[in-house]
Amino acid sequence: MKKLFLITIIFTTLTSCVSTQLTIKNIDDNAIKPAVKNDRFVITDYSPDRKFGYDKDYPINIGFGREKDAPINISYFFNALLGEKNEKFTYTKIESCCPFPTKKTNVGAGMLDIYEVVFEPSGKKVQLYFNSYEKGKIMCPKGFTIKPSN
Repeated sequence: MKKLFLITIIFTTLTSCVSTQLTIKNIDDNAIKPAVKNDRFVITDYSPDRKFGYDKDYPINIGFGREKDAPINISYFFNALLGEKNEKFTYTKIESCCPFPTKKTNVGAGMLDIYEVVFEPSGKKVQLYFNSYEKGKIMCPKGFTIKPSN
């Protein structure tokens, strides 16, 4: 009886970790990876949506290729931006969250990564959500500007 109870607890825990429905709203399987120039994405558009990047249902979808390419794609993304008033900033991955179903992994689930951005010299902090499994249009989120090309 104890084994059956333990198996039930483990099964319930594992299945409750992944949402049964995909809530991400901005996935675009036809999105094209932006060009890379000078170690940064060539970003041309500003997001019209305030939720873009700031809301777990509207993450920055950088799933262009293999999952192990995510850190370099994230650096290309951040290297293309400045703060709203052309401030420099630092960024750090602080956690992964928000499991969701996806066909892009062998296990059938993915996680979002949360990055904290700290603007200089003010110290103002924001958090952005990234999805390393799915594709979407790469745009500049509200509160940032696109770096001028050199």
